[in-house]
Amino acid sequence: MHKLILFLLASNFLFADLLDFKTIAQANRAYEMREFTKSAQLFGSLEKESSVVAYDRANALYKAQKYDEALKAYEEAKGVNEAQRLHNMGNSYFQQQTWGKAVEHYEKALKLKEDSDTRFNLELAKRKQKEEEKRKEQEKKQDKKKKKPKKDKKDKKKDKKKQDKPKKEEKKKDKKKDDKKEKDKDKKKSDEPKKKQDKQGEEKPMTPEEAKKEALRKRELKHMMKQLAKKKMPTMMYQTNPKSNEKQGERNVKNPW
Repeated sequence: MHKLILFLLASNFLFADLLDFKTIAQANRAYEMREFTKSAQLFGSLEKESSVVAYDRANALYKAQKYDEALKAYEEAKGVNEAQRLHNMGNSYFQQQTWGKAVEHYEKALKLKEDSDTRFNLELAKRKQKEEEKRKEQEKKQDKKKKKPKKDKKDKKKDKKKQDKPKKEEKKKDKKKDDKKEKDKDKKKSDEPKKKQDKQGEEKPMTPEEAKKEALRKRELKHMMKQLAKKKMPTMMYQTNPKSNEKQGERNVKNPW
């Protein structure tokens, strides 16, 4: 009886192994036929999934573009071809455009094994990461510009006044300069007649004839003052005219009084 139980158990294990082997074969065939979703499902249907099976399932999920599920399967496949597993995880993050995680896993893979494909993917991921950072910075700047409160009319007027103030001050300064120039010009003009008057007012030496006339004028003025004193001012003053002695109201006399 005891031997019979052991035989049945061994038969069950052998049968299960045969079924798993058959399923794995089907899964591999589906993978080769590029039926990646079917392959992943067959690998996932196994009752006992080893790390090797998890790795194969992860590869099938990656090919089916199910990157979240592929990453979970790769996590379960630790210990199987570590450099390649980390490389594939980097590829999964790269496809999701999670550049930081992709860079991290490529660098881990390169520490275990130098590989030209992994190195190329690492540099590409770094470049993409920088581009994204630059784009985010530009978006932040644009958002800040959009968030700035729009100035109302009053604020615009204030800003305009502030801008116009220096211009007005400059105009005032220019006007003062122009006024000063005009004043200087007027001053020069007003000084010119004075200078002429000063020049005219300068005493010039008299000729003998002018001296005689001046002496005569003084005598006449003295005589007129005497007449005023006597209150016998003549009604008409006769003046000498050497050219003619016949004109009415004129006498050929040097001293009319």
